[in-house]
Amino acid sequence: MGMASSMGKQQTKSKTMVGFANKPMDKVRVGFIGVGARGSGHVEQMLVIDGVEVTAICDDWKDLAERSAEACVKAGRPKPAVYAKGPLDYRNMLQRNDIDIVIISTPWEIHCQMAVDTMNADKHAFIEVPAVGTLEECWKLVDTSEKTRKHCMMMENCCYGREELMVLNMCRLGVFGDLLHGEGAYIHDLRGQMNEVEHGTGSWRTVHYQKRNGNIYPTHGLGPVAQYMGVNRGDRFDYMTSMSSPSKVRTIYARDHFPKDHKWNKTPFICGDINTSLIKTVMGRTIMVQWDEQLPRPYNRLNLIQGTKGVFGGFPNRVVVEGESKSTDSWEQGDALKPWFEKYDHPLQRKIANDPSNKGGHGGMDFIMLWRIVYCLRNGIPLDQDVYDAAAWSAVSPLSEASVKKRGRSMDFPDFTRGHWNDREPLPIVT
Repeated sequence: MGMASSMGKQQTKSKTMVGFANKPMDKVRVGFIGVGARGSGHVEQMLVIDGVEVTAICDDWKDLAERSAEACVKAGRPKPAVYAKGPLDYRNMLQRNDIDIVIISTPWEIHCQMAVDTMNADKHAFIEVPAVGTLEECWKLVDTSEKTRKHCMMMENCCYGREELMVLNMCRLGVFGDLLHGEGAYIHDLRGQMNEVEHGTGSWRTVHYQKRNGNIYPTHGLGPVAQYMGVNRGDRFDYMTSMSSPSKVRTIYARDHFPKDHKWNKTPFICGDINTSLIKTVMGRTIMVQWDEQLPRPYNRLNLIQGTKGVFGGFPNRVVVEGESKSTDSWEQGDALKPWFEKYDHPLQRKIANDPSNKGGHGGMDFIMLWRIVYCLRNGIPLDQDVYDAAAWSAVSPLSEASVKKRGRSMDFPDFTRGHWNDREPLPIVT
């Protein structure tokens, strides 16, 4: 039996959050915890979305909090309240009664406690990726969301990329036939972050490579594939196996760029340079998930989905569909993809991508994600991603670490939905 079987909590007195929708909000009043490289961008984009009020900003670094507060003033908005008196000052912010949702863009290891505190303070929690790093934390999010009746969404922005939205649309239209296999990845050379020693993403992220060995950042490639397949909505992750390569490149980088007595050279790096995991779903589908944040190679999320009638792959985008492509022996890509986008672009992409207020962010996906969140909240409809997605997608990290330690032994996924995954329809194509 896999390690997760003992954590498959099936009984609860709380009501499921499957299909949950809050009452429509006339205004969405937002508080922010963490406005560094990621959170500051969220503030700027929220300022140009109709129906949003930025009421409070919290960050350990006062200069960053003030920078985002001033951005609000420059946009013609009232200056939000600033909380910058230490790592627990966010709890003072949560006591305010003029905040509906909280966007959490902080180091991974404090996501869970901040989200739990947010929901217990009667506010909806929106967390950067990955939502959490342990199975215990996954269950804490689920249990707290169900108990408080508050949204808890991991903001997987890659689900809102143009290609991912188009492929989702094609899957729902049956273009690829019955779905059989998917591939997702996060392949991104981030060695340069190691130069952020005292402050910034690298100051805390680098430590994870010294403590953990597995896929520690799985959701950018996995989230879209999970939505294509209807994971937690008619299917769910069943079990997975994982293997890591040796850990080499960060040790080399530390040796070549830092003094011998620097902390990056004092503690060994143990996280394999590339991790490959295989997931099996209850319906029998397979998903390959890869992670690599250090090897010298171009950025890639794979974004591949294979069905009985055809396949789409990303980086570069390419497609083959039996009956629509000239041949199944060669890819249609480059300029040959234009007719495919014209025919299958997702309605949400068509609606929002050219909005004059769209400030982009990762090719526009960030703005579409935030716009969609606000739209769902203001109209009282379920979010595209829920707490069960946050838990299942994030669970790949601890399960991969456990599998790597046990020579690739398969690990069972908990059923975070407590059986409700089979009661749901796949995510619809919204307009």
